[in-house]
Amino acid sequence: MSVPRKINLVQAATHTIKHVWQPHIAGDINDSQVKIAKFGEVFDWHAHANEDEGFLVLQGRIAIDFRDGVVELGEGEFLVVPKAVEHRPRALTHEPIVLMVEPSTTINTGTATSSTRTVTELNRL
Repeated sequence: MSVPRKINLVQAATHTIKHVWQPHIAGDINDSQVKIAKFGEVFDWHAHANEDEGFLVLQGRIAIDFRDGVVELGEGEFLVVPKAVEHRPRALTHEPIVLMVEPSTTINTGTATSSTRTVTELNRL
């Protein structure tokens, strides 16, 4: 086995990710993936029927809207959105960087599809 490669996630996102809402794979852990994305103004309402989704803000601030309220997250704050719960992430600062942990089969738009937002082929950092 070769020595694993470390990644500075904020630097990698800053220099590699060119567009908001384009998640990149930072690593694989068993059947899950760690993904990094820059968030934009507002994402689509969606749910993941069979997958929980974890969000950790690395830089900036975001909000995750729910049909019955909103949760704001700042740097270092973490939230798990349970499976089947409809939600809509959005940026509160310019292009915040967010780490997501979810099963490798998770599609970013969940049960919704979007010609401009659904990403099925993710790049790696």
